[in-house]
Amino acid sequence: MRPGITIEVSPPDRRRLEALVGDRNAAQKHVWRAEIVLLSAAGFGTVEIIRRTGKSKTSVWRWQERFAEEGFEGLLRDKTRPSRIPPLGPEVAERVVASTLADPPAETTHWTAAMMAKAVGISVSSVQRIWRAHGLQPHRVRQFKLSNDPRFVDKLRDVVGLYVDPPAHAIVLSVDEKSQIQALDRTQPGLPLKKGRAGTMTHDYKRHGTTTLFAALNVLDGTIIGRNMQRHRHQEFIRFLNAIEAEIPAGKLVHVILDNYATHKHPTVRRWLDRHERFIFHFTPTSASWLNAVEGFFAKLSKRRLKRGVFRSIVDLQAAINRFVDEHNTEPKPFTWTANPDKIIAAVRRGHQVLDSIH
Repeated sequence: MRPGITIEVSPPDRRRLEALVGDRNAAQKHVWRAEIVLLSAAGFGTVEIIRRTGKSKTSVWRWQERFAEEGFEGLLRDKTRPSRIPPLGPEVAERVVASTLADPPAETTHWTAAMMAKAVGISVSSVQRIWRAHGLQPHRVRQFKLSNDPRFVDKLRDVVGLYVDPPAHAIVLSVDEKSQIQALDRTQPGLPLKKGRAGTMTHDYKRHGTTTLFAALNVLDGTIIGRNMQRHRHQEFIRFLNAIEAEIPAGKLVHVILDNYATHKHPTVRRWLDRHERFIFHFTPTSASWLNAVEGFFAKLSKRRLKRGVFRSIVDLQAAINRFVDEHNTEPKPFTWTANPDKIIAAVRRGHQVLDSIH
């Protein structure tokens, strides 16, 4: 044993050490440290402890000293060692943040970690660590559009009021068209999904024409009235309105939520509206298509049926869309509006203030 070091193990510590050695789930580094202490307390010399544990002389002496100074708990803790590389100073982080918030050099739109590391003279991992600490993600960008409609507040409250508190004995429909849906056929058949491999499809395709889906979402029960048409002019829109008129029970008012597409305000459409007094149009604010509930159905259709679909003709595409609409209507869910209109109005105002201050 190292001169000047005496290992005395109390009965409670001995029980804990022996339990640690016998624990099959304990970390091995803790086990051999406990063995060193038990062998030392039993009177074995350094050479014998090295032979039994397979550890070096300095390791045996280190853990003998640690137990003598800190007891059993000292065996379970590793002392931190200073890094060979000096830490970056706060001025480096400030420089990285300031550079990230400024425009990058040359003809690039945003900073990359490699560009920033080269410009500042630090490693890529250091740049990424500073970015994470300050919540910076220069590789990402979020899209937005603020409405400039002077009647934004009135239109917002009108539409949200229909969602939250629909009129009695009336139907509320969210209506829009998804135009230019392409019938895309792949140039080669893909491989199916299997364990360890994602499904495949060719990057190129054959075009077989386009179709337009006119859809009306019944806010009360979640059902969809859909019609496929070749174009999306006011003539097709009126045909779709006639289809809605045929399906909605007589005697019920029909509140229709629409965006500001010119087709919806065509003089012929207005004359049709005058002849059908039970139809009432409610227009969303300009640049606020997210307020139209049927957009959620269009997103679902694109993600689940169109994006990976293979269609060899317009008829094939339209049949697939019709089947998707029918499946949706077998288990519809009522549309529920949850956003607070006051918070939306406040956010839009803040957005305008920020844009005005910057630009």
